[in-house]
Amino acid sequence: MDQDQLKQAAARAALEEIREGMLLGIGTGSTVNHFIDLLGRHQPRLAGVVSSSEASTERLRAIHLEPTTLNETGDLDLYIDGADEATRQGHLIKGGGGALTREKIIAAASRRFICIVDESKLRGVLGEFPLPIEVIPMARAYVSRELVKFGGRPEWRSGFITDNGNEILDVHGLDLLNAAEMERRLNQLAGVVTVGLFTRRPADVLLIAGARGVERLEPGKPA
Repeated sequence: MDQDQLKQAAARAALEEIREGMLLGIGTGSTVNHFIDLLGRHQPRLAGVVSSSEASTERLRAIHLEPTTLNETGDLDLYIDGADEATRQGHLIKGGGGALTREKIIAAASRRFICIVDESKLRGVLGEFPLPIEVIPMARAYVSRELVKFGGRPEWRSGFITDNGNEILDVHGLDLLNAAEMERRLNQLAGVVTVGLFTRRPADVLLIAGARGVERLEPGKPA
């Protein structure tokens, strides 16, 4: 299978997690796009849908699902999203599509978070993919200087503005062996909106599509 077929397989596995009457959160990215397309074909009866980006909102409207907001729904039953990198412990790097802040909010507000990836996204340690950090525009240069002190090499995602009106720094070279501690420290920098590390709120379930099928992992579940 090519990578696109693997993404489709992960999306199909996620569709099996949907139950009628759910309040569902939906993320952003190419794998999630396959999931949205499947929702359009199957049209499960949902109590509501919350989207993490304007791009996903447009795609949902195209299949006649009108997203609502977290302020209207309260906590969600389930959040489904992809990742740029994932460990078997459920820790993630997200934000390649620039929607990391809304993704982190929806993940925090969801009882369960299912991450759908193909096996190329699995890592023993996070950090091969540059870490996205959303920053207030006036703080971009300051935060960049501070990130250098952390050992990172920040690159401004020039010409890109998030749905929140902010900017993105993609940071190469950070030591993420203790990713949870790095997430905590980076979030304390003045001007940082949020960091694309998902360790404080990791995935509850990983659906990993590979050549042999889709592997299901539940990192926090006792053996």
